[in-house]
Amino acid sequence: MRRDAAVLFALAAGVAALALPAGWMTVPVVLWALALLLAVTLLLPSPAPREREGPSAQRWEGEGAVAVFGAISGAIALNLILAPDAPLGFWLGVLALGAIVWRALERLAAQQGGFFDIAVPVLFGVWLIYLWQLAVVGFAVPPVLLPAPTQIATVLWASLPILGEDFVQTFIRSMIPGYLIGCGAGFLTGVLVDRVPFWQRGLLPIGNLASALPIVGIAPIMVMWFGFDWPSKAAVVAVMTFFPMLINSIAGLAALGRIERDLMRTYGARYGATLRLARLPAALPFLFNALKVNSTLALIGAIVAEFFGTPIMGMGFRISAGVGRMDIALVWATIVVAAVTGSAAYGALALVERSVTFWHPSFRKA
Repeated sequence: MRRDAAVLFALAAGVAALALPAGWMTVPVVLWALALLLAVTLLLPSPAPREREGPSAQRWEGEGAVAVFGAISGAIALNLILAPDAPLGFWLGVLALGAIVWRALERLAAQQGGFFDIAVPVLFGVWLIYLWQLAVVGFAVPPVLLPAPTQIATVLWASLPILGEDFVQTFIRSMIPGYLIGCGAGFLTGVLVDRVPFWQRGLLPIGNLASALPIVGIAPIMVMWFGFDWPSKAAVVAVMTFFPMLINSIAGLAALGRIERDLMRTYGARYGATLRLARLPAALPFLFNALKVNSTLALIGAIVAEFFGTPIMGMGFRISAGVGRMDIALVWATIVVAAVTGSAAYGALALVERSVTFWHPSFRKA
């Protein structure tokens, strides 16, 4: 029998939860007992995972699967007895379930492979959402302060047509044009600064000053210049994404080593050939870093810019209008759409980066 503090705590808290009032019924009790039984199996002796391959690693992976099934069984049991103003026994059960989840994620995180790299963050995110649901319902939090995830999901499903129009207005019409203009202008300016060195002394201090300007100060000015529709939002996004790309372009173009530079000079390569064949490939990690950072920064800029004047659509308008009507569930549904959109854009750029800069040391596997 192994001494596992997390599992022993889960068993003690789980048994105490059964002994205290918590609204237990037949089905929840059976599921909870199954979760505790699976937790007991984690205390059985097993070899430490000294290697990533072989029987030890397979046993480690098996313990992770057992802990996951135990966590799922316990989560279903607690969800069946979830009610407002939940008693002490219920919250002891939540603590016990948290210990089981902790051990399950630890076991899975010890594995290598694409499946486990995705499964661990996904399961951890699901656990956080589940805790959110338990806390809101169990403590009877008013929906106007914090709606439950199930309520947000219901509103999200019912408002898909409206949120789809907001997505097109904010992401397609406002963010993408501004993102392309800002990143493109920043890159071209970076090449120009690299070609004409005195620009670096004169332009970079101004760029650092402009990058520190608050978006709430830029957005109203852009609305006055370009109107209430998407061009003003694209202008805000272009301003926000210009300087990160400029700084990374200059740093990337200067990243080529002295040996490579001397080699290109030996071949008699001109500036354009050196830039195309050597300096731009070496600058790709810096450029993709700016593109990834700007993908989320641009979406934030487009949404905030819509607070200062926009047609009756857009994620920023929906958030502002929802807060004004105290429709907080719709506000959170819009936030979910924005978060998924930003994460998808970042992930797509990361995949492109991995396929283009596969030679970079950060992507090499041991």
